[in-house]
Amino acid sequence: MKINKKLFLALYYQMLRIRMVEEKICQLYPEQEMRCPVHICIGQEGIAAGVCANLKQDDYVLSNHRSHGHFLAKGGNLKAMLAELYGKASGCSKGKGGSMHLVDLNVNFLGSTPIVAGMIPVAVGVAFGSALKKEKKVTVVFFGDAATEEGVFSESLNFAALKKLPIVFVCENNRYSVYSPLSARQPKERDNLMIAKGYGIYAQRGDGNDAASVYQITKKAVRFARNRKGPAFLQFDTYRYREHCGHSFDHELNYRSKREFNYWLKKCPLGNFEKKLIKRGVVDKKEIFLIRAKVQQEINMAVEFAKKSPFPEKKEVLTDIYA
Repeated sequence: MKINKKLFLALYYQMLRIRMVEEKICQLYPEQEMRCPVHICIGQEGIAAGVCANLKQDDYVLSNHRSHGHFLAKGGNLKAMLAELYGKASGCSKGKGGSMHLVDLNVNFLGSTPIVAGMIPVAVGVAFGSALKKEKKVTVVFFGDAATEEGVFSESLNFAALKKLPIVFVCENNRYSVYSPLSARQPKERDNLMIAKGYGIYAQRGDGNDAASVYQITKKAVRFARNRKGPAFLQFDTYRYREHCGHSFDHELNYRSKREFNYWLKKCPLGNFEKKLIKRGVVDKKEIFLIRAKVQQEINMAVEFAKKSPFPEKKEVLTDIYA
C-alpha cells in the first residue's frame, strides 16, 4: 500500500490511544473502584482503527461486549466512557450500564450490548430505517466469531441482502469464544465468507492486525454499501492478549498455548505499525514521544473527571432501565 502520511499517522494515533486507554483501565481496575466487568481489546486495535477511519461522523456504529476500541475509534467521548466504567452519573449511560453498554449519540455510536449476536439484528433495523429515509449513511456492526454461530446472524444476512441495506457486518475473529477455540465450535470446512456470499453479499477477509490493510478492505465495502449496492461482510483475523473478561493475562488457564500467544504477540498491530512508520520515515521516535505524552495527558484528565464525578442520585437508579 502506498504511504499516505496523514492516514497512517491517524491510524497509528487511533491504535495507540486505544491501547493506552486499555492499559490504563488494566492498571486501575485492581483498585476496585470500577465495579463492572471489562472486556479489554488489547491486540485487536487495528480493526477498530482501520474500519472507523472510513466512516463519517453521522454513520452508525453498533458493537458488542468488547467495545472500548470501537467506541473510541468512532469518536466517542473518553471522559464519558471512563465515567461509565466508574458507575458515575456523568457516564455515557448515566453510570448504569458499565463497560458493556456504551453509547454516544453525538457521533452516532448507537450502543453496545453483551448479548452474543444481539446487536446484529438491531443494526440491520438501523440500516433498514436509514434506507427508508433515503439517507446516505452506512451502518457498521462489530461482532465476534461466536456471533456467527447464532441464528440471528443468518436471518440478518438474509434480510439485509433482500433489501440491499447499507450495512457492513464486521466479524472480529479472535479465535475464541470465552475459552472455547474455533475447533470446538465449528466444523473445519465452515467458511463465513461462503455463507455471506451464499446470500449474494459482498464479502472479504483480511488481516485484522494490519490496520492499513483493514482500512483498504473496509474502504471498498463502505463504498459498496453507501452506493446502495447492498450489504457487505468482512472478517478480520486477530487475537486478544488479555483474559476474556478482566484486566489480567490468563496463561495459567492453559486453554491456549504459550507458543500460540507468542506467535500473535509478534503480530502486534500497534508495535509492528510503529516500526513500519519509523522505517519509512513517516514518524520518528521524538514525534512518537510527543504523541504518547499528548494521549497520556488526555487519559489522565479523563480519569480525574471520572473519579471526581458523583454517583447517580438514588431517585435515578431505576430510571431508564429496560431489562
